[in-house]
Amino acid sequence: MRKVIYTMAAAVLLLACAKEKVPVPDFQVQTTSLTFKVGEPVKFIITGNPDNLVFYSGEPGHNYEFRNRSSAANELQIDFKTWVRYGVIRDNLQLMVSNDFDGKAETASVNAATWTDITDRAVFSTGTDQTPSGTLSLKEFTRPEADSALIYVAFRYTDYKKPQGQNQWIVRTFNATNVSADGVVTPLATMASGGWMKVDFKNPAFVWSVTSSQLLMQHPSSANDDDNEDWVITKGLNPWYIKRDVGVVLKNVSTAVREHPHTYEKPGNYKVVFEGSAVRYNGERYLTREINLTITP
Repeated sequence: MRKVIYTMAAAVLLLACAKEKVPVPDFQVQTTSLTFKVGEPVKFIITGNPDNLVFYSGEPGHNYEFRNRSSAANELQIDFKTWVRYGVIRDNLQLMVSNDFDGKAETASVNAATWTDITDRAVFSTGTDQTPSGTLSLKEFTRPEADSALIYVAFRYTDYKKPQGQNQWIVRTFNATNVSADGVVTPLATMASGGWMKVDFKNPAFVWSVTSSQLLMQHPSSANDDDNEDWVITKGLNPWYIKRDVGVVLKNVSTAVREHPHTYEKPGNYKVVFEGSAVRYNGERYLTREINLTITP
């Protein structure tokens, strides 16, 4: 009989817990003004004690409404540095772009793709090491988001049998980034993470050497070596990808916070959001408080 009573008591307790509602994480946030100057600390005064509290400043990369955003109409930009040496310097390194390459490191796939030569948009070395290309926009090669077409960037090396010997090209650095309309910069690839694919068309004795720090075109020292053509191609770059906006975690259930200072470095109108939450085994509830700030020069 005692065992039955204990069982019934446990059942009643479980039922009571199941009916327990997750509390609303009530809190308030205030500032001394709604207008501040660039560089002037803004002090947010917080009352109440939500279990968790996250701060979104409204600056690029920290917008509450974009916390779940994973794609945007970005501008894909690239930049790199080069060095050419040996032989008579000639324009024999081309910068190529494709949005229909199938990603296979084969001559047939390279030939089947549509490549646009954008060499004239970049600055290439004429003998000086670490020559910066400048920043190049590839936005025109972006296709509709539903198309999911990736963009590939290639360096095409060509040279021929000549008395002075063939050139050696070195690509020292490479960066590809997406820049959104609201100023969020999302890295896509570096030299180390470029996923480089080598494709040899002519003279397999001399091909691109790929490391995490550079792309080096091996070159023959003899004037009698055969003509050469080699490509090195990045992995597919997604021009729609953007990293999600994030907030700053101010507290969790074991901590407390009464104020939060923040300084804005650029003028503008900012929608500041504080998100409080209560998370339990049987559910979770959220509450946001918004403040619209004007930051003047």
